[in-house]
Amino acid sequence: MSNIIFISGTPCTGKTTISEVLSQKLNWELVKINDLAISNNLVLGIDDDKGYKIIDVDALNETLLGIISKSDNLIVEGHLSHLCSGADKLIILRCRPEILEKRLALIHENLEAEALGVCSSESLDIYENNVYELDVSDLSIDDIVSILLDVIEGKKELSFGEIDFMDWLLIHP
Repeated sequence: MSNIIFISGTPCTGKTTISEVLSQKLNWELVKINDLAISNNLVLGIDDDKGYKIIDVDALNETLLGIISKSDNLIVEGHLSHLCSGADKLIILRCRPEILEKRLALIHENLEAEALGVCSSESLDIYENNVYELDVSDLSIDDIVSILLDVIEGKKELSFGEIDFMDWLLIHP
């Protein structure tokens, strides 16, 4: 039985740190989606307004599916992973916008995206009932990893659609 776990979320929710610790604890391969895109020349350009890399998501998905086909236990980390197919479980890390704002001087658009749950809603097209959210706002790295280990091992279920940061938008228009 394969275990293909994708971890996505808004920038600064802890995807990279949590994925690295989780992959070490499980001794599973870790794929960082941004590194995969860059190393396979899937960057189409740079967004003039925001400075973000524009990634060929279809080609990224095909490349990732090739890796998944050869893997039994794999963690895929990165903001674009929720736009790719092939996961057994997709976990979206969520964090209250006021905490994200303190972690890094994020542009307001990222904070709005977190308040609106953009990663979660985008993932529904591909994953329907296999999307799980975890509010990491008040959790330590060890707590998050422990919860995710229980989810991966089938000992714990995460929900979807219960995390609501919309109030933040009312205070920070």
